[in-house]
Amino acid sequence: MNPRIQELLDRIRQIEEELEREVKRRRGELNADFEQRRVFFAREIKQQQRRFKTGLLTYLLHAEWRHLVSAPFVYAVIIPLLLLDLFVSLYQRVCFPLYRIARVRRRDYLVYDRGALAYLNLLEKLNCLYCSYANGLVAYVREVVARTEQYWCPIKHARRTLQPHERYHGFVDYGNAAAYRAELRALRAELAALDAESR
Repeated sequence: MNPRIQELLDRIRQIEEELEREVKRRRGELNADFEQRRVFFAREIKQQQRRFKTGLLTYLLHAEWRHLVSAPFVYAVIIPLLLLDLFVSLYQRVCFPLYRIARVRRRDYLVYDRGALAYLNLLEKLNCLYCSYANGLVAYVREVVARTEQYWCPIKHARRTLQPHERYHGFVDYGNAAAYRAELRALRAELAALDAESR
C-alpha cells in the first residue's frame, strides 16, 4: 500500500478511537452500565426517563397522517431484509470456508439496546428495534461483500466512490497491473488472518 495512504488511514483510525473514547466518557455521565452487550440504568435514571415517556394511545392519536400512511410501506421492507439476511448468511457459511475468508460475526453488527430506554413507548421501541435490525444488517452485509471484493477484485475504481467500505483503501490502484498481480495473494491472506484476530 502507498505509504501516504497508510499514514492517512492510521490517522483516521486514531481519530475514530478518540471519538469512541469521548462517546464512552459521555455514556459514563448517564450513570449507566453498558458492558457485556446489556444496558443497566440506575433506578433514579429510569424514573427520570419515564417522566418523558408519551403513552402509546396519546402517541397514536397525535401521529401525523403522513406517518400513518407510510407505515405499511416502511414495515413491508422487513420481508426483503429477512431474505437478504438469510441469503447472505448462507452465502458466507458456504463460500467463505472454501475461500479461506474469516466469517463475519453477525452479532457484532446487530445491536438492540434501545429497548432499555424508559422514555420510549412500545411502538417507539418497536421502531427502534426495526431500525437497529435494518442498519445492523446492512453493515453486516457490507462487510461480507467487502471481504468478497477483497478476495476476488481488490482494485480501486477509476472514479471516486461515495463512502467506500473500510477495506477499499487497501486495494490496488486502478490500472496498476503489476501491483495487482503482486498484491492479490497478500490481500487474500489478510482475510484468512482475520479469523485468528477475532478469537
